[in-house]
Amino acid sequence: MTFPTKIAVLLRDDLPAWQALNVTAFVVSGVAGTEPGLLGEDYEDADGTKYLPMLGQPVLVFAGDGTVLKAAHARAVERGVACAIFTQDLFATGNDEDNRAAVRKVARADLHLAGLAVHGPKNAVDRIVKGARLHG
Repeated sequence: MTFPTKIAVLLRDDLPAWQALNVTAFVVSGVAGTEPGLLGEDYEDADGTKYLPMLGQPVLVFAGDGTVLKAAHARAVERGVACAIFTQDLFATGNDEDNRAAVRKVARADLHLAGLAVHGPKNAVDRIVKGARLHG
């Protein structure tokens, strides 16, 4: 199945595994929480146990250094493609209010990005993550 849109996560390539997983979970929640129709239907096993819905299309995870993340972030903003961000400062906070305050106090050009997620037309997302490589 092909999709007209793409979901991509871009992680800074020097993150420890636990941080990369944490950042991925947080930024994907931003995409899933704001884009109507991205979540599929609830799941149910053969015994009738219900499970939460998940995204209905693949999420591609990329990696790059800080320069690649900064460029991708700038391209997303320039193209008007909404993105979820996770900055290095958020590893030191413990709740959403403090997270938002930590981002609010830093100018866009000075954000120390650990990761970001974007959802948009395939060609726009491909241009945004240009220079990154598939994570793995």
